[in-house]
Amino acid sequence: MARAPHGNNQPPKIIYKKIYIEGHGGHHGGAWKVAYADFVTAMMAFFLLMWLLGATNEKQRKALADYFAPTLVELKQNSAGSNGIMGGDAINAQDNYPNKASQTGTKSLTVPVGGVGGKDVGTGDKGTLKDQRAMQAQDQKNFAEMTKAVQRRMQSTPALAKLAKHVRFVPTRDGMRIDLLDDANYSMFDLGTTALVPEASTLIGLIAETIRGTENPIMIRGHTDSLPYGDPRAMNNWMLSSGRSEATRRRLASGGVPDARFERIEGVADREPLIKENPADPRNRRVSITLLYRRVGETGGGRQPFGSQRRFGEGGGTIALPSRPAVTPTKQ
Repeated sequence: MARAPHGNNQPPKIIYKKIYIEGHGGHHGGAWKVAYADFVTAMMAFFLLMWLLGATNEKQRKALADYFAPTLVELKQNSAGSNGIMGGDAINAQDNYPNKASQTGTKSLTVPVGGVGGKDVGTGDKGTLKDQRAMQAQDQKNFAEMTKAVQRRMQSTPALAKLAKHVRFVPTRDGMRIDLLDDANYSMFDLGTTALVPEASTLIGLIAETIRGTENPIMIRGHTDSLPYGDPRAMNNWMLSSGRSEATRRRLASGGVPDARFERIEGVADREPLIKENPADPRNRRVSITLLYRRVGETGGGRQPFGSQRRFGEGGGTIALPSRPAVTPTKQ
């Protein structure tokens, strides 16, 4: 520090010396750039989609969707651009020459499953998504007509009218399920057996008459309540639910439903209760008849129009099983 001049009252001057060291700043990372690039790409795709929806009509959008359908086959002569919004043939269009290089160096594409390429993608005889949707829509229409037909017949038959609350028609993702339900005052089967009571046999015969002219596969599933048998080794709810499914199948078969239509017959005992909070509730006892959607390529010949069936028979079989003792809420 410099000494102040003699006789001067001013404070001494303080000099600060700053030293700058050459170097690079800390690394700030670039992860935000990746996230920002993803965001910009997503926004670009979104606005491209919005433009595409606004610039095309319904027919063009359908053609574009069919072009990207997963059930394509060997691309043929007019498949390069199809007839959609990007319609037109490629210069190197080839016919049935898979993996053959053309003058532009491209190769034809071959992917499995039947149908044809280009404008006909999704319209082949089998294996196409378009045909499957059309068949499912037709099945749904048939199911609605069947439901109305069964309900009309039940209302016009005094013996069956009282069973209306015991029959449910439930659309499912697999088809249409017809539930035949018990309650505390009525049972479709004699207690603890697979013997159909007369009214239930007539009801299933009516259902057989209604569905036998269609081609839908059939699944039957039996359900019981949770009340046990005295000796589960001799008889149990698994055997009972399976036996009732088989008795229902035999009654449908006697009503004219072909054996080839039955795809699955099973019993699940009390594992799928309708009244979950009370597995012992008698309403858990039921038989479910499900008409499954048809699948493209797996049906028989031409479709039969709904309502062209003949009268059903009155026969029906039962399976002799040990009867269940009086219902008790505790195991014996």
